[in-house]
Amino acid sequence: MSDLSDLRPETAPAARAGLPRVTVLGAGPAGIAAAHALTKDGRAEVEVLERAPIPGGNSASFQIDGIWCDYGSHRFHPVADPVVIADVKALLGDDLLLQPRHGRIRLGGQWIHFPLKPADAIRRLPKPFAASLMADSLLKPLRGKSRGPRTFSTVLYDGLGPTISRNFYFPYVRKLWGLDPDKLAVTLAERRVSSGSVGKILMKMARMLPGMRGPTTGRFYYPRRGFGQISGAMVAAAERNGARFRFGADIARIERDGNRVTGVVTREAGQEVRHAAEQVFSTIPLTTAVRLMDPPPPPEVMEAAQSIRFRGMILVYLILGTDRFTEYDAHYFPELSIPISRMSEPKNYNSATGPAGKTILCAELPCDPGERWWDMSDEDLGRHFCDWLKGVGLPVTVPVIGCQTRRLANAYPVYDLDYQRHFETVDRWLLGLEGFLSFGRQGLFAHDNTHHAFAMAYGAADSLTPGGGIDHARWAAHRKDFESHRVED
Repeated sequence: MSDLSDLRPETAPAARAGLPRVTVLGAGPAGIAAAHALTKDGRAEVEVLERAPIPGGNSASFQIDGIWCDYGSHRFHPVADPVVIADVKALLGDDLLLQPRHGRIRLGGQWIHFPLKPADAIRRLPKPFAASLMADSLLKPLRGKSRGPRTFSTVLYDGLGPTISRNFYFPYVRKLWGLDPDKLAVTLAERRVSSGSVGKILMKMARMLPGMRGPTTGRFYYPRRGFGQISGAMVAAAERNGARFRFGADIARIERDGNRVTGVVTREAGQEVRHAAEQVFSTIPLTTAVRLMDPPPPPEVMEAAQSIRFRGMILVYLILGTDRFTEYDAHYFPELSIPISRMSEPKNYNSATGPAGKTILCAELPCDPGERWWDMSDEDLGRHFCDWLKGVGLPVTVPVIGCQTRRLANAYPVYDLDYQRHFETVDRWLLGLEGFLSFGRQGLFAHDNTHHAFAMAYGAADSLTPGGGIDHARWAAHRKDFESHRVED
C-alpha cells in the first residue's frame, strides 16, 4: 500500500500552505456540502472518496428517455437555514425555480389537495372525517394523555388526535417502516411531525388563504435539471476551490492506531490506495463505518451496530406515451390497500415541456431485500404499478412505453424501540475517536431532508480547528441544533 501523497504529488502545495487535510467519506449531500463549506473559505485541503461513479447519492438526478428524474420525490424547502439557501441560490442562479406545491393525498377514499387548503378540505373531505377532525381539536383539552411508556403512536395520538393518527400517520408509517406504530420510537414522531396538534394544522391551512401567505408559503425550490443539479453545482464549486473527488473508490478499511483514526484505504481499479488525513469526515452509514474499522471496535459496539437497521425502497419509473398524466407533482397514499407510499411526476416539478408525448411516473415502494417485491422484474413491477393506480381511480389509459427501477437498500433509518440504546453505544464510541467525525443522514442515523444534511455538513466544517482537530464543544452545540430538525414532506 502507498500513501496517497506519493501517488498524487499535486496535493503537496496545499499541504505546504499549512491547511489541515480532510478526507470525506461519501459524496452524498452531506459529503458534498462539507467539501464545499471547507474549501470556500480555505479551511482545509479536501479529498472526497465515493464508491459510485457520480456524486449526489440518493439526491442525484438522471435522465430516462430525456426526462430528468430523481430518486423519489425531492424538494428544496424554503425553511432551510438562511446560509444554506443563500449558497444554493448563488450556485444555481436562475436555474433554481420557486415552484408552487401542487400535490394531493388520498383520505377516506377522496383526493384532497396536499398541503391542505381550507376551501378544498371543506369541499372534499368526507363529512364524517371532517367532523371527527374538528371534534379532536375541540375535545383535546378534555382528552387525557396516553398512559404507559411514550411511543411513536402515543405521541401522535396525544398531539394530533385519533382521526389523523388512525387515518393518515399510522397506516403511512406501517408502509414506510414495515412496523406497527407502537413498535416505533418516540424520536421518530418528534422528527417526523412538525405540527404538534390539530390546531396547528388548521393554522397552517389558514396561512394558505389569500392575504395570509408569505412569498414562499406553499412553494418549494427546484432546479431546472433535476434535484441533483444542486449537488452537481456544489461539487463544481468545491473543485474550483481545490477539493478533489475520487469516484469509484470503494472503502476497504478505516485504519486506526488506538484511539486515533490514521487513514483510509480504498480499492480502486483492482489496487489498494491509502489516504492519509488529519481528519476523516464520514457521511457513510455509521454501521458501515463501524464494520470498516481496522482494528475492529469492542464487541459491544459491533453488536450494537449490527442491531441498527435501515429500511429499503424500490423506485418504479413508469414511462408513458403522453405529455402529462396529471397536473399534480405528487400523490400520497397513506392507505394500506396500495403498497406504494408516494407517486411523483418529474415533469411537474420543473415545469418541463419536453420531450413531447412522454412523461414518467415514479412510485416509491418501501421494501427490504428478501421481501416479495425486491427480486421482481421491472416488467412485473410496472404491471403491478398500473393495477395499483387503477384501484385508486387513476387508470392508465395511455400507452405504456416501458418501466425501469432503482433499488435503495438504505433509504430510511428504522427507529424501532431499541434503536436509541444501540445508536448511543455506537455514537459514543465514534465520538471518542480522534481524527474522525460522523454526520449526515446516514452518519447520524437521522431521518431528515437534504437541507438538514447540508446544515450538518456546515456545522462539521465550522467545528474544524485550524490545526485539523475538532472543537468538541462547538460540535456538541451543533448536534443540539440538529435535534430541532423536522422532516418536511
